[in-house]
Amino acid sequence: MSFRIQPAPPARPNRCQLFGPGSRPAIFEKMATSAADVINLDLEDSVAPSDKDSARTNIVAALGDIDWGRKTMSVRINGLDTPYWYRDVIELLESGAERLDQIMIPKVGCAADIYAVDALVTAVEAASGREKRIGFEVIIESAAGIAHVEEIAAASPRMQAMSLGAADFAASMGMATTGIGGTQENYYMIREGQKYWGDPWHWAQTAIVAACRTHGVLPVDGPFGDFSDEDGFRAQARRSATLGMVGKWAIHPKQVALANEVFTPSDAAVAEAREILAAMEEAKAKGEGATVYKGRLVDIASIKQAEGIVRQAEMIAAG
Repeated sequence: MSFRIQPAPPARPNRCQLFGPGSRPAIFEKMATSAADVINLDLEDSVAPSDKDSARTNIVAALGDIDWGRKTMSVRINGLDTPYWYRDVIELLESGAERLDQIMIPKVGCAADIYAVDALVTAVEAASGREKRIGFEVIIESAAGIAHVEEIAAASPRMQAMSLGAADFAASMGMATTGIGGTQENYYMIREGQKYWGDPWHWAQTAIVAACRTHGVLPVDGPFGDFSDEDGFRAQARRSATLGMVGKWAIHPKQVALANEVFTPSDAAVAEAREILAAMEEAKAKGEGATVYKGRLVDIASIKQAEGIVRQAEMIAAG
């Protein structure tokens, strides 16, 4: 066991990250009044090359002009393999309002990618006199990204969150699928003549959660492409929550409520967590390190789990 204490991730609600293209400023007001905890204004995949400059201008203006409430504000810049990303960073920080909280860096393959953006951001912050330190969130979208996931999570003190970009990840891995997240038809096993479908994203998500928890970064589930399939979205979100992820992307407004539903602890779960904490307090008063709650053993590990549920509920209520 390491003597180093596992660092705590940023203490903020991150149940749902709602995405919207910077080329569609007409939807910004609706995004601001949504129930999403995080807003991701996009300059990358959802914006055509001919619209990159105008989308950047739209976002810079919206950061200062729109009341975004207490939401975490993030902008997804273009990838480091494009000619757009450096202008994204410079204009967002030089011309954008202090309201911007973080930059999302797509297609990160190694720690050096984070270093490159960090160097530019640090220089622009110093030159422009920005008071708010910009945070980073990244997307793992390649074989290189998942191979270097731990060094990426540890690459900068600016690191706040990490997601899996299923579509580009599948393409990079050569996976035989065209879906974005969810169960894949041909990824199954047969037992006694019955098909059982597994989760092809499970191992990558687990690697991301482990890297994030090791380095105090929020692990977030990425997109679910079929926004007409609410049951499929819930199923993937619940698997991700069980693995330790704190929230999920919404690529359509109807997915916001679904993500919040899954990643908000239920009243019953919070009540049980409080009862476990109370039971352990009684055990400690008797000099015992464990006790029995509803027929099952609970101990110090149970306290940590229960405290996490209560903390999450309190943080959401405060937000």
